[in-house]
Amino acid sequence: MAVGISLLVTMAKVILKAVGGEATDVAEDFPAGTTIIEAMKALDKGLLKKTVAVKINDVATDITTVLSDSDVELTPVTVDTPEGVEIYRHSAAHIMAEAVRALFKGVKLAIGPTIENGFYYDFDVETPFTPEDLVKIEKKMKEIVRANRPFSREELSREDAIKLFSTMGEDYKVELIEELPEGDTITIYRQGDDFVDLCRGPHLPSTGRLKAYKLTTQAGAYWRGDEKNKMLQRIYGVAFAEKHELAEHLKMLEEAKKRDHRRLGKDLDLFSMNEDTGPGLVLWHPKGAMVRHLIEDFWKKQHIRGGYDLINTPHVAKVDLWKKSGHWDFYQDSLYSPMDVDGQDYIVKPMNCPFHIQIYSSRLRSYRDLPIRYAELGTVYRYERSGVLHGLLRVRGFTQDDAHIYMTPDQLEGEIQEVLKFTLYILKSFGFNEYDIYLSTRPDKYVGTLENWAQAEGALKSALESEGLDYEIDPGEGVFYGPKIDIKIKDVLGRSWQCSTVQVDFNLPERFDITYRNDKGESVRPIMIHRALMGSLERFFGCLIEHYAGAFPTWLAPVQCVILTVTERNDDYAEKLAERLKKEGFRVELDVRNEKLGFKIREARLAKIPYMLVTGDKECEEGLVAPRSRDTGEMEAVTVEDFILHLREDVAHGGGSL
Repeated sequence: MAVGISLLVTMAKVILKAVGGEATDVAEDFPAGTTIIEAMKALDKGLLKKTVAVKINDVATDITTVLSDSDVELTPVTVDTPEGVEIYRHSAAHIMAEAVRALFKGVKLAIGPTIENGFYYDFDVETPFTPEDLVKIEKKMKEIVRANRPFSREELSREDAIKLFSTMGEDYKVELIEELPEGDTITIYRQGDDFVDLCRGPHLPSTGRLKAYKLTTQAGAYWRGDEKNKMLQRIYGVAFAEKHELAEHLKMLEEAKKRDHRRLGKDLDLFSMNEDTGPGLVLWHPKGAMVRHLIEDFWKKQHIRGGYDLINTPHVAKVDLWKKSGHWDFYQDSLYSPMDVDGQDYIVKPMNCPFHIQIYSSRLRSYRDLPIRYAELGTVYRYERSGVLHGLLRVRGFTQDDAHIYMTPDQLEGEIQEVLKFTLYILKSFGFNEYDIYLSTRPDKYVGTLENWAQAEGALKSALESEGLDYEIDPGEGVFYGPKIDIKIKDVLGRSWQCSTVQVDFNLPERFDITYRNDKGESVRPIMIHRALMGSLERFFGCLIEHYAGAFPTWLAPVQCVILTVTERNDDYAEKLAERLKKEGFRVELDVRNEKLGFKIREARLAKIPYMLVTGDKECEEGLVAPRSRDTGEMEAVTVEDFILHLREDVAHGGGSL
């Protein structure tokens, strides 16, 4: 029997049929009070092993549910579907919570949702968890799984639910219940007789169905993400239906640890952040700043070539500008407090777009001027809660590779198409060749007319299809001012990173009353596109570090080659060689320390420098270099001129050029 089936249930009979298939229906009579799991066991035991829940009239429910209604359609939810995976992992979170409750007296439970590849649970405990605690908790989870206790669902009144969790001292659960709308059904789940938790469900039929799981890390987390609330202790875990899937994921996690941009940023002396400067504010060290310079230089050259005008705007502006743009009303929690300047309030800029509009509106525009494309590497500042800051990926001060395009309606689709081409060219130049693309449509709350939204969504869709790009519709996830395309790049480990975005905006042209004269001399509103190709330099740099594990391609490497001397006799030759290479435009370091050659080579490898040039007596006498490649090891000794040609070819093979 195929996995995709439905069950048509009467009071006494269950009919099993293949959805859309030609298989003969299977029917069997069952006594009154039969559960779904009992019926499926009789009709298709093989399918039951993969089923974690069923849908009754498209509502997911437990397979332990008693079938009491007639003519009810049931659709199995299997563990190899996204919904089934979520149920599986949420059940794992409950099992972990039971283990923590059993081991740590006085613990209070907060929330335990699923996340990508796993789950977490937040706990209120006196002492933070340690890695050793995770080992104990996982051991206890194994005991709970072996006991194979059933998950059982109960419905309670609001009063009874509050009484139950108040008696247990579960303050966070009581708070959650009190915030539920009046009339909502409140459900709890028990795991045998020893554990109960507030949950909508559904869950696995029993704890024994959890097969492959691992607790990974522990961290602090504010209750509800608000730093004004108490700091809780969060435990993360992963769970998979098959052991081989867990093994593959754990292997990937180990590789991800090696590539963590925060660790590599320190090891390779690229950047730092500290409390004296302020959380989420990046200090770019010389080597990191060099990579940033190379990215910026490449970005600027390509934008000039692509018909953009480069502009620069201030870091602060009067708060009235942000009120006019709407950012003050919509995003005030993310804006820094105003500062008084000559009796007027200013704030550091959270976005570049109002400045770009000011430049556009500085003089009259004609349809002959359009499209106008303004591009800026503009540094902005947004308040992010300390609990969500994460290395370069989530910071408070960052530089957007921002651009705004102003155009006539008939230019919209063509401009979107050119932006998509440009985006993919930039991403591929930095080594990102795989990505997921999403088209986000109109949300419930929006500005602009339905006609404008239809035109914009149609133009975005048409541009994607014209470029032959696969995409998914993300319904209702557009921003309030217009629909958008989001491009998530995939790194070498297959992880997705949100970077590029293309957004159509109806809001700002209206708020700032910007216009152009059409061919009839009438003042009409231009269409505006926001677009960022890399998102922010900080985030993109963090992605690059992890994608390449810090071993940047030669054109991006902060140091392209290091010259290593064997003895002091070789210093003069090495210094002249370094000067020669620098004059040719290469980034070179010289290591003439009184250390063993093997030690110098190891340090150069750890620094992930693309080439090492060993200079001993033979090289000095014959005017040669003995290169060692970071990727391929020792190379044949060659003349300086031949090595320069090789290095030029390597640099040209990448995204940049000298």
